[in-house]
Amino acid sequence: MKTEMVVPQLGTEITEAEVTEWLKSVGDTIAKDEPILTLTTTKMSMDIEAPASGVLSEIRVEEGDLADVGAVLAIITAE
Repeated sequence: MKTEMVVPQLGTEITEAEVTEWLKSVGDTIAKDEPILTLTTTKMSMDIEAPASGVLSEIRVEEGDLADVGAVLAIITAE
């Protein structure tokens, strides 16, 4: 089973965020609620947690790139 990791709604006026740092790499095993990456907006910086356990199988937005709220950041595949 695959789970999409998306940019969460970060406030009513925030429409996009920058991927500041990936804390995990493709192929890493991750646990649900484990911090996976850091997002930065004009107002805040925050760690985003994994919505499911499994393996980080794909990163779709690289460090330094902007992503709209709701955009898929990565794919987690259940083991």
